[in-house]
Amino acid sequence: MTRNVVISGGGTGIGLATARVFAADGDRVLLLGRRGDVLERAAVPGALTYAADLADPEAVRGVAGFVAREFGAVDVLVHSAGGNGLLEPPVGGDEPLDAVARHWTVNFRLNLLTAVLLTEALRDRLAEPGGRVLFLSSIAAYRGSGQVAYAAAKAGLHPYAHDLARRLGPHGITVNVVAPGYIEDTAFFGDGIDEERRARLIAETSDKRAGTPGDVAATLHWLASPGAAHITSQIIQVNGGAERGH
Repeated sequence: MTRNVVISGGGTGIGLATARVFAADGDRVLLLGRRGDVLERAAVPGALTYAADLADPEAVRGVAGFVAREFGAVDVLVHSAGGNGLLEPPVGGDEPLDAVARHWTVNFRLNLLTAVLLTEALRDRLAEPGGRVLFLSSIAAYRGSGQVAYAAAKAGLHPYAHDLARRLGPHGITVNVVAPGYIEDTAFFGDGIDEERRARLIAETSDKRAGTPGDVAATLHWLASPGAAHITSQIIQVNGGAERGH
């Protein structure tokens, strides 16, 4: 049966890999992101695209209207939008506290506010029963390592997902979080990661390899399947054993 799948951050990296998996399964996919040209270049077969800043309530209302017209119900909602602010304009001025405030605000908007606004805008359109809501967190949410503002914003998804799971569970809708470790072939590290750090991150894993967007996409696809119907309010780690489950 064809499902309607909405994926934020669907133009690159994990979001794009996820879109391709669902499209290959015959589902109707809508790719969301801020950069329309990136969404178009993704060229996911049969996918619709809609460019919007998901941290802007007015823009999210536009997304909700588009979804209502094109899809009606939403079977699967995947939140892959986010990042650590590398694509944002550089901070002007030399005042340290201003830079801290902006850095934390940017990460909050990119990684937490986008997911909350889009979920709340589409919540009443989630299929009942059978709807799936899936959030992308990070190994950083457990460790607070790397960019702490990013880690804190991702960690904020966890209690929101748990609360949402309780509210939506009686309607037959599941809510889960996938927390990847080091994933190659994404734009997260900008122009790339230095070889020493890459080697260190891989050495932390049990299987001694970097993760791929496809690893995460496969997990999201399974969590959206009928076989995962009794799994909700969980944080699934995809990190090759770099961080153990809690």
